[in-house]
Amino acid sequence: MVPTSRAEIQASFAPLVKQVSPTVVNIYTRTVVQQQARSPLFDDPFFRRFFGDQLGGATRERVQRSLGSGVIADPRGYVVTNNHVVAGAQEITVVLHDRREFEAELILADERTDLAVLKIDPAGAPLPALGFGDSDELEVGDLVLAIGNPFGVGQTVTSGIVSALGRTMVGDADTQSFIQTDAAINPGNSGGALITMDGRLAGINTAIFSRSGGSLGIGFAIPSNLVASVLHAATLGTGVVRPWTGATFQAVTAEIAQSLGFDRPVGVIVRAVYPKGPADRAGIRVGDVITSVDGREVLDPRMLKFRIATKPVGQTAQVEIRRAGAARTVRFPLEAAPENPPRDETLIKGNIPLAGATVANLSPAVAEETGMPPDATGVVITGVARGSPAERLRLRPRDLVLAIDGQDVKRVSDLTGLLANHQGGWRIAVQRGEQTVNLVIR
Repeated sequence: MVPTSRAEIQASFAPLVKQVSPTVVNIYTRTVVQQQARSPLFDDPFFRRFFGDQLGGATRERVQRSLGSGVIADPRGYVVTNNHVVAGAQEITVVLHDRREFEAELILADERTDLAVLKIDPAGAPLPALGFGDSDELEVGDLVLAIGNPFGVGQTVTSGIVSALGRTMVGDADTQSFIQTDAAINPGNSGGALITMDGRLAGINTAIFSRSGGSLGIGFAIPSNLVASVLHAATLGTGVVRPWTGATFQAVTAEIAQSLGFDRPVGVIVRAVYPKGPADRAGIRVGDVITSVDGREVLDPRMLKFRIATKPVGQTAQVEIRRAGAARTVRFPLEAAPENPPRDETLIKGNIPLAGATVANLSPAVAEETGMPPDATGVVITGVARGSPAERLRLRPRDLVLAIDGQDVKRVSDLTGLLANHQGGWRIAVQRGEQTVNLVIR
C-alpha cells in the first residue's frame, strides 16, 4: 500500500528494534586443533605423487575462532543458537547487546535440527528474553526483521518478507520445514533471530543460498515451534525426544496424484508400517495417503516429520488420510520410539579392520535418533574414532554392518563373536543409504 500521509512516510522499525535488540547476542567460539606443519611443496600434486602424505613436519596446535549469533529465549540465561555455530568448540563466549560478556555452557546440541541451547549465568539478574510466536500462523508476504552479527561487524538489522514456507529440501535434516526470507542474512547471522512485526520470534536464521558467500536474498530460518520444542527439552534437562511415526513414507508426485484421482500432488504415501507402532495402532495401512496433521497440510515426508516433531510426546494428533478415494481422520498417538532390542553400544578394539568403530543394535529408538528407516536391520555404526582402522576404511556413523565373511550380523553380540573367532582375510558387507558395499581386506 502506498503511504498517504506524512506520518506513514516516516514510519520506522526503530521502536520494534529497540524492543527486541537486547535479546539477540553475539557468540564467539574458540577451538584448539592439531595441525601438521609441512613445506608448501608437499601441497603440490607433483611432489605428493612421489612422496605421498608421509613427509609432514612436526605437529603444532592452532586456534580456530568462529562467530555467530544467538537469542536469549529464557530470562534465566538460556540462549538458543545453531548447532553448527558451537559444534566442537572448547570455549564459548556470549556477548550481550550492552557489551557484557559471559562464558557459556553447552546444555543441549541437536544435530538433526541444527539447534543448540547454551546457558549463561546472569548472577541473579533476569535477562531480557524474546517471546516465541506461532510459526504455523506465518503467511507468505508477512514482514520480518533479521537480527544478527554478520561477518563480525556487530549487531545488524535487515528487513524483508516471508518469501516461502515449508522449504524442506535445504539441508540434510529430516525434520526440517524452513521459513524462507529475503531479509539479508550473511555469515555470522547464523543463530540470530527472525522477528515478526509484533516483536516475537518467528525463527532462528540458519542458512543462505549463495554462490559467493554473501546474501542473495534467499535465506532460511528454523521455525519457532520447532525451536520451542528443543528449548523445552533443554530446560527440563532431558535430551530431545521426538514422537515416533512407526512408518516410512514416499511423497506423492504428479504422476501418483493422477493415478490416485487427486486434483493435485499432496500428501505422503505410507510405504511400510512397523508392527504395533503408533501408525499401526492408529489404523494406518500401507498405501494410505496422509494429507494433513492437525489441519496442517503435508507435502512430503520431511514436512510430515516436522509436523510430528513439534508436538509433545504423550499427546495425540489428528491425522487425515485418504484410502480408496475416501477421506477419514484418525487419532495418532505421540510416543517415543521403543529401544527394543537394547542398544548394547560397544567400541570395537583390537588389531582388526573395524577397530575404532562404536556399534549398536538397531532398535526403533536408535533408528529415530540416527534418522534411519524404522524397518532397517543390522548393526549400526554410531561413531568412528579419528585415525582408527575403521576411519581408514572410510566407515561413517549410520553405516550398517550386515555381514562378516558371508555370515549375517543381526546383533552386536553376533558381530563381536564373529570378530573374536575370525581367521584369515576379511569380507565385510556394509550398507550406506541405499547402497551395499562388500569390503575385501587381505
